[in-house]
Amino acid sequence: MAHRKLGRANAIANGRPLPAGAQFALGLGVGVLAMGGMLAARWAQRSDLHVCLTSSGLAFVRNVPDGKGGIVRVLQQGGVFQSATYLDERRFYPPFAYLRAFERAFEAETEGFSIRRALMIGGGGFAWPKWTLARHPELKLDVVEVDSAIVRIARRHFFLDELETQCGDRLRTFCADGRAFLDNVAHSSSSRYDLVVNDTFTGANPVRALATAEAARAAKRTLNPGGLYAANVVSHAEGSDVTFLRQAVGALRTVFACIFVVPCADEDFGGEDNYLVVATDHNLTAEGCPLAADAIPFDEDFPLPPLHDA
Repeated sequence: MAHRKLGRANAIANGRPLPAGAQFALGLGVGVLAMGGMLAARWAQRSDLHVCLTSSGLAFVRNVPDGKGGIVRVLQQGGVFQSATYLDERRFYPPFAYLRAFERAFEAETEGFSIRRALMIGGGGFAWPKWTLARHPELKLDVVEVDSAIVRIARRHFFLDELETQCGDRLRTFCADGRAFLDNVAHSSSSRYDLVVNDTFTGANPVRALATAEAARAAKRTLNPGGLYAANVVSHAEGSDVTFLRQAVGALRTVFACIFVVPCADEDFGGEDNYLVVATDHNLTAEGCPLAADAIPFDEDFPLPPLHDA
């Protein structure tokens, strides 16, 4: 599930108090859910707010301003925005910069390597699947989402139903634990992927089971030779705390030859910094790949000892 903290549009995501009206709206949303009945339905319709029960607790679907006079529909859970979509002709275009940054993986395509089959762990509102399947008509994509309620929300409110109709068997959705799915593929004889994308969070917290050295090894075993693993990593303390980023790099360095850390600046939506971390055994630097050229240089002291499975 995607995690992105919207600055101007989402004060609660950045730890700032919401305006009184917004506090009232969220508080009333929880209250009417407990009361149930017609009052909740009528109020939700009036305020463009939908309150949904998921395996991780309450989730809110609501419309917020995008800072440019437009409207973005967001999926909010655990105090942060998990996904978003435009409601007009841009509905297949992801509002968040870090989701668009996943497309940078296609810059690694060469005459001997192309991305034709991909896996995304953490579907959320299916913002990146919508965009990448529209941009790459030959791509086949498997998406793993742990919560079936989130998939239903994506179909009803985030145009997943339209995507499924357009793409047919190019898109397959699995309701499963992401790490378990990764391990099953790694130990099976099924066909491998050219790209694995990890965008998994529980509220504001990354999924630890997908950030260990063992998870990195499983990810590598799911890839074809030269394949890429790409993860969304979020800093904390308004971008000053990159401890988890350093741990993620440390875990991936245990199995991959090349690691690239690319900042994902977001001019439209503020919040804590996101980083695209790409791991591969493909020699991108020698080929002058733009992805490698934009990466942040780091020294041997940057990676921290990797996390391990308990």
